[in-house]
Parts: sequence; structure tokens; C-alpha cells
Amino acid sequence: MRVIIITGASDGIGAEMARQLAQRAAGKIDQDGHLALVLAARNRPMLDAVAAECATYGARTLTVPTDVSDQNQCKQLVQAAADVFGRIDVLVNNAGRSGHALFEDVQDLGWYEEMMRINLWGSVWCTHAALPYLKQTRGSVVAVASLAGLVGVPGRTAYSASKFAMSGFFEALRAEVKSAGVSVTTAYPGVVDTRIRYRGYNAAGGELGSSSLKEDGAMPVAECARLIIEGMEHRKREVVMSAKGKLGRWMKLIAPGLVENMALKAVSEEHRPHS
Repeated sequence: MRVIIITGASDGIGAEMARQLAQRAAGKIDQDGHLALVLAARNRPMLDAVAAECATYGARTLTVPTDVSDQNQCKQLVQAAADVFGRIDVLVNNAGRSGHALFEDVQDLGWYEEMMRINLWGSVWCTHAALPYLKQTRGSVVAVASLAGLVGVPGRTAYSASKFAMSGFFEALRAEVKSAGVSVTTAYPGVVDTRIRYRGYNAAGGELGSSSLKEDGAMPVAECARLIIEGMEHRKREVVMSAKGKLGRWMKLIAPGLVENMALKAVSEEHRPHS
């Protein structure tokens, strides 16, 4: 049996990864049992709906309502997976929240801290709890970061900070666990056709309600999920999902001003810095 935990699995990239993994495993069940998907997010009805879809392909499922900003809930998620299935082969740290606000417009920085707990600490806590099991199976960790974790985007200081932190943490961890046979794949999606930006924080810490980025040309969520899964299966170090992202990552070393202008152009007019 292969056991995969996916956080943020009720919608968007996480839900699509679960569906695609179940579809890929359909018809390939070996004598040891099924693919087992442990799906975590805060919304139980949505989790159960995704689990039901995956079950139609023969996958075994376990839904664990989890708020990854709470360390104890992260521990309980991993323990539940181990208790039910006896092993963990892959941990996909996908749960996250977006946000857009000019730093000067933010009065209370409390939501900056909350975003860091969700995006960074949630992945750290889940990985810490799962690592002993992953070492036993010589398994894999996947961290879903963002191109905003490679190039800073205006208006996304909190989000970029959390994703840059994820990038650094998992890069260091990759070196630490390499000798134990555990792979670490960091994925860097760009603008993906999900609702994450609409549900992100605004300057006051409420819900943004719209996207601050230019949505034309957004990557279909199915393509994003496929690229992450392929990177995971091939135990790649990184999956950078945009030609502009790949270019910007290296150009900022030699022409940082140009990259800043490129990042500014990615932001919609109404969300750009005040002149």
C-alpha cells in the first residue's frame, strides 16, 4: 500500500492532485492493497466530496479535518494516517492562504503572522511529525510554494515572505534527509486557475474578494497538479512552472531592477502601489 497525505485537499490544487493520483492508481492495485489518500483541510463536507470522487477509482481514503496553523492538529493528522494505514510514503504540504495589500496600508500585522503560521509553520509542523515515517519508507516530501517565493511581488510582502521561507526551509531539509533516502520536491506554481487569491487576506485582514493579479493566461489547475505529481514521482528537487518564473529567478541576479518591473506588471492596475 502507498499512503499519501495531502493538506489543503478540499479544493484547488490539493483536490485535483488527489483525483489525479486516484485515477493513475486505478487498475494498478497490487496484492498489498490500494492507494490510500489521507485528505486534510478545514472543511469536512468538501473533503468528503473529494474523497468520494477518489474512492470511485478504487483508492482508499481517510478525511481528517485539519487547521494546519495549529501544531497539535498537524500532529494529529499524521498520527491518524499512521494509525489507520500503518505507514506514510508521501506528504504533500499544499495548504496555504494568499493575500494582497500594500505594506503601508496594513494597520494590524496580525494576519501577516497568521499567514506565516498557515503557509510556513503548517508545512514545518506536518513534515516534522511525518519525517520518522517517511524515513522508514524512504518516501517523499512535497512543498507547494509559489513563484512569489522566488521573485518578490509588489503587494504580496506577507505571501512572498511565507513562500521564500518555505523555499529556504525545504532546501536545507533536502540536504539533511538525502542520506536517509527521503526526497524533497519544492513546487513553484505561478498564477493558477483557482480561487485562492479571491479568498486571500486584504489590508484589513478580511477576505480580498477579487484577484490582485492578471488572470489571463492562468494555468489550468489540472496541468498544475499534473506537473507537481510528475515532479514528485520522479523525485525532482524543484518544479518551476513558468518560463517567466525561471527567467526571472536568474535575471534578478544580474538585472534586479528589470525583474522588479516585470513583477509590477503582473499586478492588476487597481492593486498597484500608489504613485
